[in-house]
Amino acid sequence: MNWPATERLGLTPAPGGLALVQDLLNTAPADRPDSVDLLADGALDRAQGWADPAVRGWGAGTGRGDVRLTLSADDLPKLRCLRDQVRRALAAGDCGGEAVRFTSAPVVVGLAGDGTLTLEPEGAGARWLASAVLAEGLLAQASGTWRRLKICRNTACSAAFYDRSRNNSGVWHSVRGCGNAAHLRACRERRRGHAGAESGAEESGVTV
Repeated sequence: MNWPATERLGLTPAPGGLALVQDLLNTAPADRPDSVDLLADGALDRAQGWADPAVRGWGAGTGRGDVRLTLSADDLPKLRCLRDQVRRALAAGDCGGEAVRFTSAPVVVGLAGDGTLTLEPEGAGARWLASAVLAEGLLAQASGTWRRLKICRNTACSAAFYDRSRNNSGVWHSVRGCGNAAHLRACRERRRGHAGAESGAEESGVTV
């Protein structure tokens, strides 16, 4: 399991290094009894258990080989902050949100022998992970895949998913699950509104 946070939700990982961004976002707890925050304070072992396969998966998927990362207790609130900032940016979409500067996430630009430019994360712990996540976000924007990484519109879910629809129109991580639930809620609200209108009309003697 390379992407434990995403796969625990039954989702398909995003392509390439963008899957690391998605997996960080999905460390947040979903609104269900068996869901926990993988980056919660006091749960360093759980956080490290998430980071180990995720970072190795990123290394393998981007051709960097066996990458290792060690987290400390001090890294956890920093990673939750990063997660929330990226999540808010994705949820805002084209509407835009508050601009954020990441001055403690260093990235080194490399030049390969064939002339290819690369972005290499630097630092340790949360700094390294922030560097890797932001570098992958920048690369995804350049390739056009960033706009397909989305937050499920169902606020009780808020899973990060990769929209593979042809016209990039998906808003639910699962149309059958979150999509149907939203449609049912909307139908119930319309019925309640219609029932309220009929009740008010009867009291006033008006036929609806």
